Amino acid sequence: MNDTDVSKQIQQMVRFIRQEAEEKASEIAVSAEEEFNIEKLQLVEAEKKKIRQEYERKEKQVDVRKKIEYSMQLNASRIKVLQAQDDVVLSMKETASKELLNVSGDHHVYRNLLKDLIVQSLLRLKEPSVLLRCREDDLHLVEDVLNSAAQEYANKTNVHSPEIIVDKEVYLPPAPSYHDPHGVFCSGGVVLASRDGKIVCENTLDARLDVAFRKRLPEIRRQLFGQDVL
Repeated sequence: MNDTDVSKQIQQMVRFIRQEAEEKASEIAVSAEEEFNIEKLQLVEAEKKKIRQEYERKEKQVDVRKKIEYSMQLNASRIKVLQAQDDVVLSMKETASKELLNVSGDHHVYRNLLKDLIVQSLLRLKEPSVLLRCREDDLHLVEDVLNSAAQEYANKTNVHSPEIIVDKEVYLPPAPSYHDPHGVFCSGGVVLASRDGKIVCENTLDARLDVAFRKRLPEIRRQLFGQDVL
């Protein structure tokens, strides 16, 4: 083989190696680009997922805040409604309390009422000797009915008439005064107690109103505000 043939063969080998290298480089470039694109797509999808998750998290936070705000507003509204209802009920009770002052205005009616209150208190206490307190203004009316009340109690229970001691040292508070409308007052009635003070029957008009009002409060609310009271 002469030099020319050797040179041709070497050039042919060089071309072959170069072509093979170029093909390999092209394959590497294509593979690298594919891997790059895949990795880029994965990164993009990962970022999209993060963004979606962050959006969902913030959306849930907004939804929770809305629910909390709605609940707070609803509770505040309920409290206002309840407060308004309580104000109406309290106003009714105050009106009824003022009406009690008219009871003692009719001496004949009030005298009979005092007698009934004394008899009822005696029936509750069932004591042979009791202490009675009344308003100072009612003292003469109480003394007028004391014996008849004791006798009525005795007839109803088949016992001896009880001893009723009227306390003339300590009286129940007077009726409310325009000069002191928020002071301690009593609209009328009596308070009886056992001699040792362990058993007390408060039978004032104000106490009777409180008891009646508490018992009738559910019905009062239904009448005023309907069945669906908050």
